[in-house]
Amino acid sequence: MSEKNLIGNKIRQIREAQEMSVADLAQASNTNAELIDQLEKGALVPSLTPLLQIARALGVRLGTFLDDAPHNAPVVVKAGKSKNVVRFSGNCDKCETSTLDFFSLASDKADRHMEPFIIDVHPPQSAEMKLSSHEGEEFIFVTKGEIEILYGKDKYNLNAGDSIYYDSIVPHHVHAVGSDAQILAVVYAPL
Repeated sequence: MSEKNLIGNKIRQIREAQEMSVADLAQASNTNAELIDQLEKGALVPSLTPLLQIARALGVRLGTFLDDAPHNAPVVVKAGKSKNVVRFSGNCDKCETSTLDFFSLASDKADRHMEPFIIDVHPPQSAEMKLSSHEGEEFIFVTKGEIEILYGKDKYNLNAGDSIYYDSIVPHHVHAVGSDAQILAVVYAPL
């Protein structure tokens, strides 16, 4: 099974456990059935915004798609080397390669309210910057390289050591400038 299909399999399992059809989930998540079908088959690298919408429609946290066997004990990740990596396409609807590699720092932690990640951020694949929005908040700390954040009508350039905290309901886009970058990100998305 490919890495990118781990999420698709989890979506399908949760959807089927709730006795929802693909069409039902598409309607409840305000996405489309073709996107859900392609995600479940592993044909697409997912974008974060529709995943948040799908998670909300299924009544689960985004992290549920990353969890293996949730438990209540502390989760320790040594030197940021998480075994759980998920590759996202940024906001590209038809991307087949990743622009964001998410390394979960809290996978398997039950009942968490935040999603902390180390994210390898790659330069965008095209000049088109499609902004997205979702409920919640995000905190980003740049650990390596330079990133640019389009936030509403504003633009922020951040280098290693810089941070930003924002409401993610405002349309935004995060991408590397020039070469690969890395960030520590904490995402809060209410159910």
